[in-house]
Amino acid sequence: MTDSFFHPVSGFDLPRFAGVPTFMRLPLVTPEHPRFAEVDVGLIGVPWDSGTTNRPGPRHGPRQLRDASTMIRAQHATSGMRPFEALNCADLGDVGPNPADIPDSMARITAFYDGVKAAGIRPLTAGGDHLTSLPVLRALAKDAPLGMVHFDSHTDLFHSYFNGTMYTHGTPFRRAVEEGLLDPKRVVQIGIRGTMYDAEDRDFAAANGIRLILIEEFHARGPEDVMAEAREIVGTQPIYVSYDIDFVDPTFAPGTGTPEVGGPTSYQALQVCRELSGLNIVGADMVEVSPPFDPSGGTAFLGVSILFEILCIMAEKGQ
Repeated sequence: MTDSFFHPVSGFDLPRFAGVPTFMRLPLVTPEHPRFAEVDVGLIGVPWDSGTTNRPGPRHGPRQLRDASTMIRAQHATSGMRPFEALNCADLGDVGPNPADIPDSMARITAFYDGVKAAGIRPLTAGGDHLTSLPVLRALAKDAPLGMVHFDSHTDLFHSYFNGTMYTHGTPFRRAVEEGLLDPKRVVQIGIRGTMYDAEDRDFAAANGIRLILIEEFHARGPEDVMAEAREIVGTQPIYVSYDIDFVDPTFAPGTGTPEVGGPTSYQALQVCRELSGLNIVGADMVEVSPPFDPSGGTAFLGVSILFEILCIMAEKGQ
């Protein structure tokens, strides 16, 4: 049983519409807090979308995700997992970005996650656009490259944008492979679809051993079979999980900047997370939730439900 300090506020003690929202109603434990080093998994907001190339808005994602997460309760309905009793979990606050300077923002993010890693905390991140993953990986993979399970409708493996702009939400994993942060032969990208500028990203994946599972294959084989292959690809060594909400069909998750039709249902969105069981997850993120395109709040609630699913898998090691 974990210290009760790290338990979320119950809806029986304070209504879920009341109080200051934190991720899953957990205590706010910033790096200056005396109990920071006691945290096992820290939920972190990265309110930043300077890598967005079309519809902006994910900079507002962490705030909406926090609000939606007040509906997350203590126990997983299927597995029975009670993650807040298996691990010390806390909201570590937001990384303050520089909205006018991409390199400075990435340096700030990496510095924050350097401190998280040094404290032995596994981060669970709420973005932010998908460029957020790169500075996080620069901290987590500083010692050795990681494997990755990546849920998305896009590969984010492009070389550049416009006249050589190297850092956008379409390039983070190209940079991560080039910088030695990811072992491409232990990377699997699931759900890829949509119209294309060209095949440059897919060619890069093929040349470097990255496994792409296109949406047609996902639907033909089903989540369980696809995820069995994903687990085999990444193996038992440390991995990162990156989950772009646009992996999910826009019928279920319209609140994102680059939606692509033909995707998984909201149930399948949860199912693939459950199939991560047994993997050595050192960090994970949920990105591209865009409140301006999510008037009902349903996308954000799906996003935090996915975060809870991932948290439950991360808690397996804490039992």
